[in-house]
Amino acid sequence: MSFNWTLSFEPIAALSWRFLDSIMSFNWMLFFQPTPYGDGIYLNWLLDGVLVTVSLAVTAWIIAFVLGSLVGICRTLDNKFLNNFAAGYIQLFRNIPLLVQMFLWYMILPVILSGRLKIWFISDLSPNVSAFITAAIALGLFTSARIAEQVRTGIQTLPKGQRYAAIALGLTNRQAYMYVLLPNAYRRIIPPLTSEMTNIIKNSSVASTIGLIDLIGQIDRINESTNSIVEILLGVTIAFMLINYVVITVMRIVEKYTRLPNMSHGG
Repeated sequence: MSFNWTLSFEPIAALSWRFLDSIMSFNWMLFFQPTPYGDGIYLNWLLDGVLVTVSLAVTAWIIAFVLGSLVGICRTLDNKFLNNFAAGYIQLFRNIPLLVQMFLWYMILPVILSGRLKIWFISDLSPNVSAFITAAIALGLFTSARIAEQVRTGIQTLPKGQRYAAIALGLTNRQAYMYVLLPNAYRRIIPPLTSEMTNIIKNSSVASTIGLIDLIGQIDRINESTNSIVEILLGVTIAFMLINYVVITVMRIVEKYTRLPNMSHGG
């Protein structure tokens, strides 16, 4: 049985040439063209989107890390009420899709506010700022449930002797967590925390559904003026890749300099 290798490679070669030809035909100078509003070039719009996306991710991460740490600690306490509350919190925010939570907060937040705070949020703030606050809350709560489980795992995988030694030295339970358990637990869970950092950047794209003009929101804005969706999508893709690359690189450096001898990671 013979096989004609020449014929089999011809379609592949044709597709490759067609792909290269399409890349060469792209308008690679699109982002350096002036905008119709006289406010610079389209690259400025893209960078504005990057700034909003990074700011949203950082704000949501602070919320997620603080709340996730508190809830994760509660999951390891002997107090039954706090343990059950933390378990319910995790189940609630982890099992509801992020898109649903985003719209729920978008609809509920203006309703639950009252007095001058409500007037400030609805009337005084620009729509983009109010959308930013709503998205940060929704994204932070959603991610906090995932971080809580990682903090719980990190604490529970520590040798039990560490807790006993801290108590034996005269430390209170709070001091044992603050000075012994949490520092060691965070070192163990740096890899999964890095994964959550990249996830929170990618999940921030959902914020465009409630009107936030972030990196994803700039796609429609630029496309309305240029009608070059493929080039815009490539630019946004490269921007997301660079942001996540910076995050991963920084976290690798943090992991390297915080690693303790004879302690495994990846709790």
